[in-house]
Amino acid sequence: MMQIQLPAKPRRRRQQMGWSERYSGILKLLCCLSLVFLFTSNSARAQDDLKVIQGESSNSNWIHFSDAHNALYHHLAGQAYDLLDKRSATISELNTLSDWQKRQEEVRQTLTRIVGPFPEKTPLNAEVMRTIEKDNYKVEHIIYESQPGFHVTSSLFIPRDLQEQAPAILYLSGHTQDAYRSSTYQDTILNLVKKGFVVFAIDPVGQGERVEYYDPESGSSIVGSATREHSYTGAQAFINGSSLARYMIWDGIRAVDYLHSRDEVDSDRIGITGRSGGGTQAAYIAAFDQRIHAAAPGAFITNFRRLLQSIGPQDAEQNFYHGIAAGIDHADLLEVRAPKPALMINTTEDFFSIHGARETASEVSEIYELYDQPDLFTAVEDSGGHTSTPQNRKAMYAFFQQHLDNPGNNTDQEVNILSDEEIQVTRTGQLATEFDGEGETVFSLNRREAKQNIDKLRSSRENLEEHLPEVLKSAKELSGYQEPKEIEKPVFTGRIQREGYAIEKYFVKGEGDYPIPYLLMIPDRPNGKALLYLHPEGKSAEAVEGGEMGWFVRNGYTVLAPDLIGTGETGPGDLANYTTQVKDFNSTSFDVWTNSVLIGRSITGIRAGDVVRLTRLLKREHKSEEIYGLARQDMSPVLLHAAAFEPSISRVALLEPYSSYRSLIMNRFYDPGLHKSAVAGALKAYDLTDLAAALAPGKLLIAGMTNGAGEMVDINSKTAGKDLEVIKTAYEEAKARDQLTITTQMNNIEELFEYWIEK
Repeated sequence: MMQIQLPAKPRRRRQQMGWSERYSGILKLLCCLSLVFLFTSNSARAQDDLKVIQGESSNSNWIHFSDAHNALYHHLAGQAYDLLDKRSATISELNTLSDWQKRQEEVRQTLTRIVGPFPEKTPLNAEVMRTIEKDNYKVEHIIYESQPGFHVTSSLFIPRDLQEQAPAILYLSGHTQDAYRSSTYQDTILNLVKKGFVVFAIDPVGQGERVEYYDPESGSSIVGSATREHSYTGAQAFINGSSLARYMIWDGIRAVDYLHSRDEVDSDRIGITGRSGGGTQAAYIAAFDQRIHAAAPGAFITNFRRLLQSIGPQDAEQNFYHGIAAGIDHADLLEVRAPKPALMINTTEDFFSIHGARETASEVSEIYELYDQPDLFTAVEDSGGHTSTPQNRKAMYAFFQQHLDNPGNNTDQEVNILSDEEIQVTRTGQLATEFDGEGETVFSLNRREAKQNIDKLRSSRENLEEHLPEVLKSAKELSGYQEPKEIEKPVFTGRIQREGYAIEKYFVKGEGDYPIPYLLMIPDRPNGKALLYLHPEGKSAEAVEGGEMGWFVRNGYTVLAPDLIGTGETGPGDLANYTTQVKDFNSTSFDVWTNSVLIGRSITGIRAGDVVRLTRLLKREHKSEEIYGLARQDMSPVLLHAAAFEPSISRVALLEPYSSYRSLIMNRFYDPGLHKSAVAGALKAYDLTDLAAALAPGKLLIAGMTNGAGEMVDINSKTAGKDLEVIKTAYEEAKARDQLTITTQMNNIEELFEYWIEK
C-alpha cells in the first residue's frame, strides 16, 4: 500500500483593482456570460446527443422506453409480485384448520427470524414524572426503559373511581410530530377513558418527546419529519441486518409488561389500536405478543401487491428485513393471532389501497371460519381519506367493549383536550434534553450491535485463505447478485464522430425487462484494452469533450459508459422526491431501496450483475483483450462487487469512494444518498474492504476516500487503518503490494490515471 505524491496546482493571488480595471472586468464578464449562455446551450444539445433512448432524434427516442426513468422500481416490484404469487399459491392450498395452524406456526417462526432476536427483558425502571388530575380521570406521565438507557415517554390515562380492575388499551400514534398529544388522537384516547378503559399511550421513536435528531435551537428534528427520522435511522438498522420495526415492536411489548404491573389493569383484557403509523405498530406488536387479546389496527392494513402497485413501500419501520422474500404479507399479521378478536379499520379513499384491504380481509376471514369463530374477525370501512371517521371510531369502541367485556355507549362524546403543558411528559419537552444526550437512541443501540458484527469480521480476517471465499459467497447471497445467463445482442441507435474517436450509442437488455443504455467510445487507434466507466450521474457525466473518458480514449482504450438501472435515462424515478434538512446532504428517497430490502436483494447487486453483463459483452462483441473498471463515489460498491465476482475485470480504480458500510452505520449523520449502494445485512458477513481484498493481486487504485458522512478520510488514522488493514494484508500475502495504491490526492487526476494503467 502506498500514498503517492502529486504536484499541487499553483494558487492565484488576488489583487486590488482600480475603476478602469473593474470596468474592463465588467465588459469581460458580460462577454463571458454570453459565452456561458452559448456554451450552456451547446452543452445541453451535446448532452441530448448522448442520449440513447430518450433523445430528440428518431433513432434515440424510443416510445417503448417512455417510462424508463421508473425502470428500477418496476423491476424490483415485478420480483416482489413473483414472490407474492408464490405466497398466494401456498395460501390457496390451505384447506383445513390443521393446514392453517401449521401455517400459523411457520409464520411465528418466520417473524421471529426476520425481526428478532429481541433483547432480554431488563428492569423497566418506570418513573412517574408527574400526575395530572381531572374530574373523571387522571394521567400519569411515565418514562420507562424498554432497554437499558433506551427511554420511552408515555402517558397512562386512568378512569376515576374504578371499582375493579379495568380493561386496558395500548394506544399507538401515527406519523404526527406530536404523537398522541395531537388533538385528533387525544379525542379518541379520552373517549376510551370516558368509556371505562385504562389507556396507555406511548411515543414512537422519532416522534413526540423522543425525537432522536433533535435540534434545541430550532426545536425540531435536524433530519426532517417523523417518517424521515424513521427511514434515516432505519436504513442503518437494515445494513446491520436488523430493522427499525424490531425496536418499535419491543417498545410495545415492554409497554404490555408495564400494563401487567399495574393494579388497575386486568391483564387478561388488554387491547391495542392505532391509526396510520400507529396502525402499523398495532398490527406488528399484536402479532408478536399473544397477551394482547383484541387488536384493531386502523388506516394501514392493505397488502403488498396493491401497496407496490400504488404508492410504494412506506418508511422504514413499516417494513421487515427481507419480509416479502420470507413469504410475509399484511394478512399474516392478523392470521397468526387467530382466533383472537381482530378488527380492520379502513377508509375507501385512503392512500393505503382499499382494494388490497378487502383482499386481505377476505383471506383472513378464511382462518376464522375454519376456527368456527367468524364473528371474532371484522373489517369495517367508511368513506373518507387517510383519517379517522365517527363511524369507524364507533365500530372500534364497540369492538373493544364487546371483546374486553366493558359494555357501554359506543359513540363519540364531548371531551376536553389537555393543554400542551398538561400533556408534556418530560421536564424539558424532549428526552434528548432531559437526559442531556446521555440516553440511548436507535442509532447508538444499532451501532453497538454493529461493533459486535465488525469484531467478528476482524476475527475472521485473521485467516484470509478461509475468510475471502466466504466473503464472496455471502456477498453474492446478501446482495442478491444474479449471474448473467444470456447476453442479448445490443441495439445500435446512433454515432457521433469526434477528433480521434467515435461515440456509438447502444442499449442492451439488463437483468430484467429494462434497457441498459450505454455509450461506446472507440479510438481511431485502439490498444485492445477496454474501460468500464461507472458514474453515479450516468453515462453522460464525463462523456463531454475534455471529460475523463476522453483521456482514456485518446490513450487507445475503448470506453463503455452505461446508465446502470436507476441512473441517467433509467432514473431516478417518480419516488425519488424526498428532501432533507441536513445541511449539504443530497435529496433522496429511501422507498425504492426499501423495496429491494423487502425482496432480499439490493440495487448494488442488480447493478453488479449488469456490470458483469457489460464486461462479457465487451469481450464478445469487441474482442477486448483486457478490461479495466473505474467507478466514482457511490458507484464504487457496484464495481467492487462486480470485480470480485468477475475475474475478467483485471484492474479497478475507485475515485472518491466511501470507505465502508461500517462507516455508514458509525456516523450519526451519514450522507443519506449513499444508502442506495448499501447491501442490507452486509455487516453480518462482509464489508467493502473485504471485497477490495478479494481483488488481490489485481491492480487496485483507491483515491480520495471518504467516510459515510462524505468527509475525506485520513488514511493514516487508526480507524482508517483498521478498515484498510485487510486490503493491505491480502496484497502482501499475494506478494502484490506494488499493485495496491491508496492515496488522498486528487489534484492531478490524469497523473493518477497514468500511474494506474502502467504495467
